[in-house]
Amino acid sequence: MPVQAWLNRIWYDAPRPPLWLRPIAALYAALTAVHRLLYRAGVRQVARVDCPVVVVGNLTVGGTGKTPLVIWLCRALAGQGLKPGIVTRGYGGSERGVRLATAADDAAGIGDEAVLLVRRSGVPVAVGRDRPQAAQRLVAAGCNVIVSDDGLQHLALPRACEIVVIDAQRGFGNGALLPAGPLREGRRRLRSVTAIVRNGDGDAAGGIAGYTMHLQPQGAVALADGACEPLAAFAGQAVHAVAGIGNPGRFFSMLQACGIEVIAHPRDDHAPLRRAELDFGDGRPVLMTEKDAVKCTGAELAGLWAVPVEAAFEPAAAAALLAVIRERLAGGNRSAGEEAGG
Repeated sequence: MPVQAWLNRIWYDAPRPPLWLRPIAALYAALTAVHRLLYRAGVRQVARVDCPVVVVGNLTVGGTGKTPLVIWLCRALAGQGLKPGIVTRGYGGSERGVRLATAADDAAGIGDEAVLLVRRSGVPVAVGRDRPQAAQRLVAAGCNVIVSDDGLQHLALPRACEIVVIDAQRGFGNGALLPAGPLREGRRRLRSVTAIVRNGDGDAAGGIAGYTMHLQPQGAVALADGACEPLAAFAGQAVHAVAGIGNPGRFFSMLQACGIEVIAHPRDDHAPLRRAELDFGDGRPVLMTEKDAVKCTGAELAGLWAVPVEAAFEPAAAAALLAVIRERLAGGNRSAGEEAGG
């Protein structure tokens, strides 16, 4: 069983975390509290970024839908005449330092999410562990608003507004901090954010209000030649489904909702993917997330399909969310939580 699947069982299926994890979670809570206190006391300094920053993050480890939301937001801001750019850490990549990504980059070098963002967003993407430096690189490239894919807990990065994405079906799991539970921060952190986006339907988050987003599949794209097919073309047949994301079950459920019989192959988030691991020996189609598909460049691609998704809001919710963001952008950057007195 993948490590992530084992942890997910503890975090989301068990009523209480194991006793041996609870002291470690208490230590984690203490260390994060000290970390935040050092910034509030001015011992550690928030960096300067010469344009407003929107941080899209979450309270939990694993996928909640941040990356599709970042792509949607950049397209929406560009449609309003702004010049957005994206900052991402490049998790899983081997490269160090800060640089602008290109569509020809390899996921092994800059990370799967960075490759996906630069290919799908249509805006400049800067990759680097030093997010403030990466943001300044985008400013130098002509961007006038920065969208950070993750970074809610990266306190050195200033921000004009914070958007937290919540999985409406999984919520906060057992409600414990890492590693006993999936939480990076306690739920009280939601009091200081600008907006909450609920991904999907459901009330696992305990009635927390927010803007509802749905991830809509855009069909299937053949990796060999770029041919597109509706997911309905796979209905009634069994396929191998590969998902190396924070919540693989969401991908499998999406395919099943289209009438597809799923042979599930969950993988750890950001796990490397080799062509031999996709050869199941029975000739059935292999459908995978777009984040997994970017790792398959240069492999024998026959029979492999990517299933891209896009974030979607009701028009009124989209307009209201963008209005809140634009208002905060006009106010400029502050430190994490400052806009709500946190």
